[in-house]
This record gives sequence, structure tokens and C-alpha cells, in this order.
Amino acid sequence: MDFTVVHLIVGENTMRSSGSGAVLLMILLSHMTSALEVPLDPKVLEGLPQPPTITLQSPKDYIFDPRENIVIHCEAKGKPHPNFSWTRNGSHFDVEQDSKVLMKPSSGTLVIDISGEKAEAYEGTYQCTAHNDHGTAISNNIVIRQSRSPLWSKERLEAITVQMGVSLVLQCRPPAGLPPPVIFWMDNIFQRLPLDNRVSQALNGDLYFSNVLPEDNRNDYICYARFPYTQTIQQKQPISVTVLEMDTMNDTSLYNVTNFSANPTGERRPGFMTPLGASSTKMVLRGETLELECIAEGLPTPEMSWQKDGGELPTSRVSFLNYKKTLKILDVSEADAGDYTCTATNRLGTAHHNIKVNVKAAPFWISAPRNLILAPNETGILTCRVNGDPKPDINWFVNGVPIENAPEDHTRKVDADTVILSRVQSGSSAVYQCNASNEFGYLIANAFVSVLAEPPRVLTPPNQVYQVITNSLALLHCATFGSPIPTITWFKDSQISIKSEDPYVIHENGTLEINVAQSQNSGKYTCIATNNLGVKENHVFLEVKDPTRILKQPEYKVVQRGTSAVFECKVKHDPSLIPTMTWLKNSGELPDDERFEVDADSLTIKDVTDEDAGTYTCIMNTTLDRDSASATLTVVEATPTPAIVYEKPDPPTDLELTDQTERSVQLTWIPGDEHNSPTQKFLIQYEDLLHEPSIWVNMTEVAGTRTTAQLDLSPYVYYSFRVLAKNQVGYSQPSQPSRQYRTNPAAPDENPSDVHGEGTEPGNLVISWKSLTGFQSNGPGLEYKVLWRQSDVDQDWSSKTVANSSHFVVSGVPVYVPYEIKVQALNDYGNGPEAEVVVGYSGEDLPLSATDGVLVMVHNSTVAQVHWEPVSSHSVRGKLKGYKVYYRRERGLHETEEEVDQEAQHQVLTFSGNQTEGRLPGLQPYSLYIIFIRVLNSKGEGPQSQEKQFETPEGVPGPPSFLNVLNPSLDSLTLEWGPPVNKNGRLTGYTLKYQPVSNTTEVGPVKVMDFLVNETTVTLDNLNSSVLYKFYLSAKTIKGAGANVTKEASAVMGTSPTQPPPHPTSPVTQSAHPPLHKAPSVGPVFGIVNTSVSEECALITWEYFGHHKNIYVEYMVENSKEDWKKESVNGSHSHILKGLKPGTSYRVRVVARDPAGPTLHTTSEEVVTVPAVPSRHVDIATQGWFIGLMCAIALLILVLLIVCFIKRNKGGKYPVKEKEEAHQDPEIQPMKEDDGTFGEYSDTEDHKPLKGSRTPSNGTVRRDESDDSLVDYGEGGDGQFNEDGSFIGQYSGKKEKDTHEGNESSEAPSPVNAMNSFV
Repeated sequence: MDFTVVHLIVGENTMRSSGSGAVLLMILLSHMTSALEVPLDPKVLEGLPQPPTITLQSPKDYIFDPRENIVIHCEAKGKPHPNFSWTRNGSHFDVEQDSKVLMKPSSGTLVIDISGEKAEAYEGTYQCTAHNDHGTAISNNIVIRQSRSPLWSKERLEAITVQMGVSLVLQCRPPAGLPPPVIFWMDNIFQRLPLDNRVSQALNGDLYFSNVLPEDNRNDYICYARFPYTQTIQQKQPISVTVLEMDTMNDTSLYNVTNFSANPTGERRPGFMTPLGASSTKMVLRGETLELECIAEGLPTPEMSWQKDGGELPTSRVSFLNYKKTLKILDVSEADAGDYTCTATNRLGTAHHNIKVNVKAAPFWISAPRNLILAPNETGILTCRVNGDPKPDINWFVNGVPIENAPEDHTRKVDADTVILSRVQSGSSAVYQCNASNEFGYLIANAFVSVLAEPPRVLTPPNQVYQVITNSLALLHCATFGSPIPTITWFKDSQISIKSEDPYVIHENGTLEINVAQSQNSGKYTCIATNNLGVKENHVFLEVKDPTRILKQPEYKVVQRGTSAVFECKVKHDPSLIPTMTWLKNSGELPDDERFEVDADSLTIKDVTDEDAGTYTCIMNTTLDRDSASATLTVVEATPTPAIVYEKPDPPTDLELTDQTERSVQLTWIPGDEHNSPTQKFLIQYEDLLHEPSIWVNMTEVAGTRTTAQLDLSPYVYYSFRVLAKNQVGYSQPSQPSRQYRTNPAAPDENPSDVHGEGTEPGNLVISWKSLTGFQSNGPGLEYKVLWRQSDVDQDWSSKTVANSSHFVVSGVPVYVPYEIKVQALNDYGNGPEAEVVVGYSGEDLPLSATDGVLVMVHNSTVAQVHWEPVSSHSVRGKLKGYKVYYRRERGLHETEEEVDQEAQHQVLTFSGNQTEGRLPGLQPYSLYIIFIRVLNSKGEGPQSQEKQFETPEGVPGPPSFLNVLNPSLDSLTLEWGPPVNKNGRLTGYTLKYQPVSNTTEVGPVKVMDFLVNETTVTLDNLNSSVLYKFYLSAKTIKGAGANVTKEASAVMGTSPTQPPPHPTSPVTQSAHPPLHKAPSVGPVFGIVNTSVSEECALITWEYFGHHKNIYVEYMVENSKEDWKKESVNGSHSHILKGLKPGTSYRVRVVARDPAGPTLHTTSEEVVTVPAVPSRHVDIATQGWFIGLMCAIALLILVLLIVCFIKRNKGGKYPVKEKEEAHQDPEIQPMKEDDGTFGEYSDTEDHKPLKGSRTPSNGTVRRDESDDSLVDYGEGGDGQFNEDGSFIGQYSGKKEKDTHEGNESSEAPSPVNAMNSFV
């Protein structure tokens, strides 16, 4: 059990007495501190001195039963434990001297054994005293009295005879007992007499008859008195009552009723039997129970009523007893004083009686003195505030001794109900008593003053974990004890000091309150208790959990009898909390029936009966919170029901705005008809009639079960609201708009977004932003305050206010320097929030300087590496984009300066960022290059660096410009060639390789011949006239041989000079930048023109001495009326005409046009004939590989025949048939016959012959003289098999198959197709 003390402190300055005690008291009160709670924790109190405190004592008035021992309680606590002593009737009571009296060990409780003794000897007034080294506490004065139940005095009672209709009183007059007895009336068989509105028992025990009736005749009216303590009952002598009717009246023994009525037997007005007279008085003490009684006589029996004059009866404390004859008021207060009127009424009239109630009061506490714990040199105040009527007298005691008789203490001052203790010292602890008394009683209170010096102690257990739900209240306790009272400081996560401000509140007792806990409030909290004697800290932890929410609520169900009903209840909860799902039916437990199945998130009711109808509720509980949802189950007859028509809901109606504030309003509506589909949600929209009229904007959504919504509003908006309902079918039509609601203007809540600062030209800074909308403006007069200052420079902000604009230009600023920028919104009602700082840059200018230290490292003949020094950042004058490297080929090293192309263009490479090196690819070997570098920023390029020259080494040359076959005969032919267009160095000679070729492989050895650089023809003898040869010619430099030019020919073929196109993977052999020759001053511009042909193309080369750039090769079919076809060849001395038709002759010429005039230069026309390519059939029937292949095919056919035969005998399908039936896919259909044409020769490698040549597209074939050519077996014959394993295509000379036999296949060719590929 805790006790509370008030810690009162006065500053260190010495107080000087001046003025009245009231002034001093006010000064002291101004230094009071909050109450200090001192728990009775043994660990805290261990070694802590404490004056005595009375904890238990007997009541002031103690009535004992003489048959039992007297037990007078007195318990106290203190440190050290107190000693006890007693006084009786003001004198010391020596307990040890009386053998009948025992004091319990470690207690002051007395046990008095009165067996065999006169109990009256121990009656008296007792008082207990508890004492230890720090003071003395005293108990109340306890008055001990013996309970008494005296006998009824003997008396002779005469029989009573009364006339019917008159009133009657039977007196009880019990003996006086202690305490007073309980009275009741019974007959001689111990049955209670019936009481009613006519017959009643008064508070004093008398029995009243408002009027007597014949049934009141009896001779056993007996009054009983029950004494509570002794539990004895005594009875009075029976009283006999005889009621006389009119015809039996005589003059004997009549009860005198003449005082009540002149007509005793007739009806009469009411009159009061008690109290008598028109008025009376009643005194009651405050806090006691007031009982007012009025009993009236009359005929008929009167009805009673009560009222208080000038006021109302206290309804909560008032009651009426005894058929409203008694008014009872509990816990009387001064307000209950006044005049009360009781009224008796019958049909003949009324009677009134006034009772004046006076309320007096024994002393009662306004504030009792409280224990004080003070540190040395502190000041404390004891107050004893009491009230009573009459006003009580107050007397102070110290350790049970009147304060005026106590030893003098200069630090103590008594002022009526106040004791002031100034600058207390160690050892001055004591117990003070305040005694307040008047004529109705007394009060006594003990209050100790303990002078302690204690360092802080934290009483809250360490590392305690508090768990709360998000958005709920969190209280983190830090109970402390110390003297002086410790100061409490809180920290979060041992770093962040917590102040008593939103969202935190630090209470006086040290408790930290978080009004609305959020997840970010989770963590470790430290409370530190500090006073001048030390520091103590304690750690607690807060865990904020997610709330438990039912995501899918059970829905209203209408099911037929005998079917199943399923209620879903899907819940989301914090994963660290253990949930418990409970289902209720009609707020009670589910029936104990196996038809009810409860799963993790559903309730299933099988075989539904009528008794299952009701409301079902799912409740999800965790240790911290809960959520619930209900749905109703309706059971209907199991009969076919008409299809339910589901429609969109009707729009809500009666929109009303309530709870209107500056920034919020509550919208209420009435839902429309749901049309058999429950409303899922309501969508609330608003229209801004001021800024965007006729545009409705979605504002919020609420659940379909709600009909109100609290809406957050913005200032300076003319709102109009409407509501749409949504069910499973869709949205309703919008409701009628609500009345207009205008919010007052206010300062902006936000600033413009997307703030940028960027210069558009040197010396300016353009600050731009996204303007606020009218809805966001919050008021009229929207403007923007633009602020800027240079970063990293100590200077004030410059500012400019603009309106109706989303940008502002600052002029006269340095080139490309960072600026801090802010744009703040303001209107006529104030400024918006403080704007965020954005960094922007002023305008850029072209770079000032060029890079130095350009260094080129040549890796090989086509690649070089360039290095340079970076420029300084300030010279960039903008954002560095990178470096642009310009390089140009001046000339080949084998060319003279006169041959330099003055109009050659620079090549440019850009290296982004702050790179300082880069690679230059695609250089021409054996060339002179010039290079320079420019710095690049967003504005443009800076000045160029100093030009730097570098040379590329020699490389391998390009292919010879042409290779022609001349003068073929039966066993010889002549080859002629031209030098490479791109020599790429100094030529050292040529290499010729040739070998006989077939369409599939190389035949015969490769022969190699080398030639000097000045040799360009050769005649080859001893050639086989039936063999096709392939020639490879390459030029050489000191770096090696270059690319080949190839040619296929035979000794007997007649050809025109031909030049095959280069292989797709071979290096490009024509120069993009051929050497230019100075044109002679006179003579023709064209020199010698050479032509060479191959299938479908022709190579044209020429000499050109002019300066014109627009050069074309024109050609047309000989003897045709077509226009000339033209192909541009600017800057080149050779050109390849592609796509020519074999066997066709063409007229070709080279034309130079002057773009500045009509001058036209042309060569003589050359006739170029593209011949048909000869067949390359060779005799393969005698080749070993062919014989082996045919044997393998025959063996494969035999195996397939055996397999098919076996599978047919088994009744199954052979694989070919299965594939045909299961895969009707073009990719497995019979392959289409090859078109039999020859293709172009392709150089896959320079030293290998071209393979896979095909016949010409016109289908003509020159057969060799061998009769064993595969043409005899059929060209392109398909290699498929019949079901019996034989070839589908027979050996025939068909050129083409019927189209219905299938499409081309992308699969690998069959063996026969493989053979055809050799043809």
C-alpha cells in the first residue's frame, strides 16, 4: 500500500519574516512542488527512516457483546517499527498489570478477556500511541461500551374498544437498549401483522390506524423488540382491540375518539396523527440519513405526498417508505436544509404539515494534512483544512503533545490551520497531529515530517516492453523516488532528447505519454532521474503494432432450408501478435452442433434449419486489440424463387453539411435503394465553383455501411459536394449537389513545385517553377517571392515578388556559377511555408581555352591512341560535355604534296565527360594525319588546340583493281591484272595461286607464282581443257599480302574480261578516297576505260584528269529503246554494276557533269556482255566416295524394308506413316525440287575454292562429255521413300514436280538431295 507525500521546496535564500502569516504562506505556496509517491517496496524502504503512521484502528464508538472478548485494533508502520502504549480515560493504561489484557506482538491491538469478569469494568475511552525514534502517532479516542438488552417493564394493558371508522394508535414503548432495538408487530403465532396504507408502523415502533375496520378485531397485537448485538427478542404483553359497529355500540369501554371527528362513523377530512400541529422541526447532521414522517387519519384513508418549499427533492438520494408516509434522504448535505411539507389528501379535503429541517455538521475534511518528505534546508507546509457547523476549533500537536507544550522550535511557525517548517535540518523528523472539534464530534489526523537526503531511484522495472496498437495511447512509466524530488528526462534511442510537445507529453510523475502512437515511435526509450545527490537511468522499449482489421466482412445471407451457408471473415493483423478467432450467434456461443464448422477465416453451417437464423458475429482478438463484424442469416422455404434482379443503386439523397469548421465539414446523406446488391462504398466528389466550375473531382471514399464522412477542406474554395453509391453492379447516378459551402481564405499551405534555375545565355539565370492552381492558392492575390543568392558566398538573399508568371530572369550574374534558389507562395492573407532551397546554375558561355599536351600514340596501321591534358574547370564556363577530337587525312605517304586533297573533310569523335584519352579507329595505313581538339560544353565548342601531325605505318594492300582472263585456248590462257586502288604502302610484288575446282571440293594441288611489282600479265600453259580452274591474285607490301581478287575459268571457255564482286566478308577493296590527279590544262578529262565481267555484275575502271565531282556510270541494254540508267560514283575511279542478266550485252559509259554549267564530258561507249556460266559437271561415277555413298543408301533401304515388314505383320503403324498422320506440317512434307540454277562464286576463304555452284536461272545446262552425269538420273529428284521403302521419285529427267506433292522443306536434305547438290 502506497502513501503519498507532498514535496515542498523553498529556495536557498534565507526567508525573513515580514508581514502577516498569510503573506508568508502565499510565498511558501509559490515554491511548492508536486506530490512525491513513496511506494512501500521493501527494496526502496530498506534502510529508509520513517516516522510512525497509524494504518488500522477501531471505530470511535465501539459497542461490544459481553459474551465475546473485547478487541481494540491499533496497527502502525514505521522504520524502525514503532512501539505501542495505551491510555484509558486520559490516564496511562498499564497493559502488563492486567492479566486479562493482552497486546498482540509487533502490534498495538488489545485483546481483553471478559469471561468471568464484569464487562462494565472495561468500559471507557481508549487511545493508542505508536512511537519510534522519529516521532509519535496517536489514534482516535475509542469509546468502549457494552451492548445492553434490558427487559420490558411490567405493565397492565386494558382491552381497547373503538367505534368503526375512527383512528387508533397502539403504543409499543420498548426498553432503551444499546444499540436501540428493531421493532416489529406480530400475532401470537409469530406471523407479521399486515401493513398497508391504512395500517402502518411509525419510526418509533407505534402502530397507527388511519381508520379502524371490523377486520381489525383481535386480541393478539404484540410488539416485539430485537436487540442486534445479543440477538435477543423481547415481547410486550398482547393488546386486545374490539371494533364496534353502529348497531352494537353501547356506552361501555369506548375508545375516546371525540378529538378526531364529530361524526365518528361517517367520512371525514384528513388530519395528522403525528407529528401534531401545523409545523415541527428536525435537526440532522451532514452525511447522515434524514427521515421525515407524517401519518394522517381520515375516512377514506388519505394519500400522502411530499414537497420541498422553494426547491426540488434530490432524486438520486431520495426514497419514500411506508406507503409514502416516510421521506428518506441519504447522505444529507447543507443543500437539503429547508422547509418540507407533507400533504394528506382524500376526497373530502387535504391537510398540510410543515417540517423545518436544520442541517448541522460534525467536523469534516476539506484537506487533511499530508506526510512530508523534505531534504535538508527545504521548507514545508502542513495544512489542516476542515469545516463544520458550528465551525470547528483546530488544535495542533507534535508527537501527541499540544504544540504549545512541545519543545520550542524556531523553524516552526503555527498560523491557525497551517504549520510552516522553514529550512528543516536532519534529525527534526516528527509526527504532527491536527485535532478539529465542535459539539457534534471531532477529527484527528497524523502527518509526519521526515527529513531525508536520498539519491534518485527508478522503481519501474528495467527493460520493460510496452506494446500498443497504431493510433492508440502509449504510456511509458518512469516511477522514481528521491529526496529532493528527482527531475525526469526522456531520450529516444539513447540520442534524441524528448520535450513535452506534440506528440509527447511528460507527466509530473515521470510517465511519458504518446497520444497517437505510430510505427516510427517504436524503439528504445531511456528515462533519467536526477537530483543533487545523483543520477539514475532506466531503459524501456515500445513496440507499435499494426491494428487488427477485418478485411472481408461476413455478408448478409438468405439461404434455403437444407442448404449450406458460408460466412467469410478474412482478417489482417500484426504478424507478431497471436490472433484468436471467435464466432458468436446472437451474441452467444455457437450451438454445440457438428453442422457448424469453423475454419481459419470462415464459418460454414451445413443443412441449415429454421433455428439457425440469426445474427452471426466474427470476433478477432489479439493480446492488444480486437475487431468484429456481423451478418444476418435468413432461412427461407426450400422452394424455387424467382431470379433476383440486380441493378445499380439509386443515388443518395438529402445531403446535409454539419460540424462546419474552417478546414473540415461533416457530410451526411441517406442511401438510395440498393436493388438487391449491398452497397460496397460511397464515392464523394466536390466541385470548386470558384476556380473550376462544372468539374467534379473525386475527394474520398467511405464504406458502404456509413452515411457520414468527415471531409478535410482547403481555404478559399466554394465547395459543392455530391455522392455516388457503388454496389456489385456499378456506380449509381450522382446525387443532387449539396448546398454551397465556402471556406475562408488563408495563407498558402504549399509552395510551387518543380523549381529550377538554369541560364539561357551568358550572364543570366532563369528561375522557373510550376505555378499553384487556384485550388492551391488558398486566397486572392497569389504571388511568388523569388529569392536567390550565390552559393558558397557569404551574402544576403536577393528577392523579387512576381505575379501571374512561372519564371523570373536574373540578369548581370557571373557565367556558370551555382545559385541557391527559393520560390515562396504568398497571397493577401500571408506567406506560405518556408520554401526549400534548390541549386541552379547561371548561363554558360563558350569555353575559354583549349587543351594542351596533345599526344598521339599509333598502335598499328589503322588505330591510334590520342591523349590530352584536361582544361581547368573555370575555363570551361559551363557544364563540361566532353572533348571533340578532329582529325583529317592529309595524304598518303607515297603521294606528293601536289596530290593532297585540299577539300578532305575532318572526321570527328566526341569523348564525353572529363576523359583525357581516346582511340581513333578506321585510319588508312601509310598516311599523314592532322589532329586537334576542342573543349565542349552545353553552349558549344571552345578554341581548337594546336594541330598535331602523326603518320600511320604501312599495311597490307587492297586487292588488285582487276583480274582479266585473255586468249584462252585448249591448254593455256593469259591473266592480266591491275595494281590495287589502295596500296597502303610500297608494293613489293604479286602472288598468284590457282587450282582445279569442282562444285564440292578442291581437286589437285595449289600452284603458287610470285611476280615483281612491275609485272601485270602471265600466260599459263599445260592446262586441262575439261577442268575448271580458280585463280587467286593478291598484292604485297612489306606488311604482307593483301586481299585476293578471284577468278574461275577454263582453257576452252571464251570470256570477256570479268571482275567478280568481293566476298561479303572480305575487306572492302575499293577506296573511299582514291588519290586525286591534277587535270591537264588541255586534252580529254578521261583516259583508258577497262571493263571486266562475271555472272550478273561488271567492274568498270577508268582514268580521270578532270576536277568535276559529279561522275556517273551510265548503262543500258544493247539495241534497246530504254533510257540510260545512272549510278553516282563521285570521287572514285572504279564502280561495280550489279544485277546484270547473264547472256545479255550492255552499253556502258562514264560521264562527268559540271554542277556550275551545262558542260558534259563522256567516255566512249563500251559493250559489256555477261555470258552464261559453263556447267561444272565432272565425272563422279568412278569416284570412290560416290560408290561408298550408294552402298550405304542401299543398305539403309534394306533395313527400312525389313523394319516396315515386321511392323506391318504386327498390325502396327510404321514410323513414316505415323509421322504423316500425326504431323501434317509443311516442314515434313516432300521437298520441292531444286531450281537447278548456279549461284555466284563466294570466297569463304582466300585459299579455298568456291563450292555449291548452281545452273543458270534460265535452266540451260552444258553437259560434259561424260555419259555418267547425274543429270541422267534426274535433277533435283526428291529423296523420299514410299511405304515399302522404295524411292518416291524415280530416276527420270523431270525438271519440276507437280505442285501438289509438297512444299520446300527446311529439314536436312535426303540422300538423293545430297547427290543433287553435287551437280
